[in-house]
Amino acid sequence: MAIATIDPTSGKTLRTFDALTPEQLESRLQLASDTFRAYRQTPFAERARWMRRAAELLEAGADHYGRIMTEEMGKPLEAAKAEARKCATACRYYVAKAEGLLKDRPIDVGGDTAFVRYQPLGPVLAIMPWNFPFWQVVRFAAPALMAGNVGLLKHAHNVPQCALALETLFLDAGFPKGAFQTLLIETADVNRVIEDARVRAVTLTGSEGAGRAVGQSAGKSLKKVVLELGGSDPFIVMPSADLDKAVETAASARLINNGQSCIAAKRFIVAEPIAAEFERRFVERLKKVTVGDPMDPKTDLGPLATQGILQGLHAQVEASVKAGARLLLGGKPLERPGNFYPPTVLADPPPSAPAFHDELFGPVATLLRARDVEHAVELANATPFGLGASVWTRDAGEERRFIDGIESGMVFVNQMVVSDARLPFGGVKNSGHGRELADLGIHEFLNAKTVRVATGGDAPAARGGALSE
Repeated sequence: MAIATIDPTSGKTLRTFDALTPEQLESRLQLASDTFRAYRQTPFAERARWMRRAAELLEAGADHYGRIMTEEMGKPLEAAKAEARKCATACRYYVAKAEGLLKDRPIDVGGDTAFVRYQPLGPVLAIMPWNFPFWQVVRFAAPALMAGNVGLLKHAHNVPQCALALETLFLDAGFPKGAFQTLLIETADVNRVIEDARVRAVTLTGSEGAGRAVGQSAGKSLKKVVLELGGSDPFIVMPSADLDKAVETAASARLINNGQSCIAAKRFIVAEPIAAEFERRFVERLKKVTVGDPMDPKTDLGPLATQGILQGLHAQVEASVKAGARLLLGGKPLERPGNFYPPTVLADPPPSAPAFHDELFGPVATLLRARDVEHAVELANATPFGLGASVWTRDAGEERRFIDGIESGMVFVNQMVVSDARLPFGGVKNSGHGRELADLGIHEFLNAKTVRVATGGDAPAARGGALSE
């Protein structure tokens, strides 16, 4: 598959890039290994200074970075600029919090001195997707670099300019050459990198199929791996909810990033007494969406990232309608250049339909009706995925039931699911394992080394720490 910028608005190839030769890849792997030995010794204050500068560059360059993102994967320009600015918040979060999160953790063992010391693992390979081409990378890189690891980025084949811009960003911020490198390589070369002894861990955000392949490869090499995979997130609305707010948020939650988000709400599970009214209002709201050039500030919904994604999404819609789902809106690619698919609503699909249980990666919403709170939980869990869930209720008992009963890594009450540097992010079931962001994210790629010093021994050792090795 070519490494290229293909404009999703027109379908034209704008730029192509050569993959690294085997010799060039070897050189970058060795540089990562060599850099790590010195970088892990850098004082925390030095890393923080560089990360703070990265945040400043992201904010100052938001227009530039935003245009690259929109050109390569088609998200509305204002959303792309906001993504660059959001990356700065993750950088600043770890500047403020990492030192405390990496301190030795004392353990009371009754007499002896005991503690856990957190130490970096080494070069970490990040295999990242195209849908949030900056945010997905920075939310890995910020904690990994602050922890003393070095990063190797294998980005999606259709966002090479974003990948190269990120490497330049960290260099310009002051990080040593080799602390963060982009690997422009073909998918066939990924296993070679995973299996390389110099690479100590892997993180992947992507499809379920990619997660299985990378997980198997990492397992064979006994490498730590974090997998953030797909989702078929439920958006549950009960009779006590603020229906106006729920409908408006539902539209935003389904169309965010042109519908191409793992945590975008996909299955709208509505209580029977309000289902007909929700359906009417939701469809009317989506009819008002402006589809068009993502560079135009008036555009709400841009193109899908690739022709293959459009074709796959449409096949799922057609199969769902054939299985018995009611088509309420949209349902066909727009007859214009580019990868445009309109807001689409499917209602009451049977369990055999893709819209009932699979991830639909695009602006297609599925409406389901729930008899009561228990049926809503049952429908929410009727999918192999378990990433996020949004529930809308003002009943405390229903809220507790949803929080406890939904099989997901995240539950948001009376708001849409979002990623936030302060909150752990990840899922269960086929949505992957491990966590990104917050305290759990920085600890994924650390060696939690147990230390016990006998009474009368060199107790001052506990006053060291991962940042002053």
